Amino acid sequence: MPAADERQLIRQAQEGNHNAYRTLVEQHMKQAYNVAFGFVHDHESARDILQEALIKAYEALPAFRGDAQFSTWLHRIVMNLSLNHVRALSARAKHETPGPADIPDHYHEPAFLNSDHKDHIERALHELPTLQRAVVILRHLEGLSTQEVGEILHCSEGTVKTHLFRGLQKLRKRLAYLQEEAA
Repeated sequence: MPAADERQLIRQAQEGNHNAYRTLVEQHMKQAYNVAFGFVHDHESARDILQEALIKAYEALPAFRGDAQFSTWLHRIVMNLSLNHVRALSARAKHETPGPADIPDHYHEPAFLNSDHKDHIERALHELPTLQRAVVILRHLEGLSTQEVGEILHCSEGTVKTHLFRGLQKLRKRLAYLQEEAA
């Protein structure tokens, strides 16, 4: 959607036009859901986070100034809610031992990955520190630019690149045995 059309929809939604907001949501909902799912790896939790993010975005829409793109603004809301959800799960997990049933059976995996490889990759991704995981998910799984990731996470592109480098380095190290198996 052209930026001018999106700005018009935003203005209409800010004036109370529910159909304009619905159109905005429809344009960005799938990517916002994927961001949430990339953190929580649970469809129900990702849907809950998305729903809460859309409500928060709607309530805050009158204050939206347009300094960032609507998608960036919505992603920021989804990221904050997702990080809060992950932190709450981490606090609970300190008192529990996770089992194999806690690993979801679906993720945005390439078709060539078998389920065993997918599980190893998901576990390695979840072992990354939160910010590194966020950067890897947004940059490589969602395909956002380093500038967009920086806007969402409120940090510089240099910081994004540093966390991306370190996160990918840790993933490569943790998953090196998969490459050896394939050879």
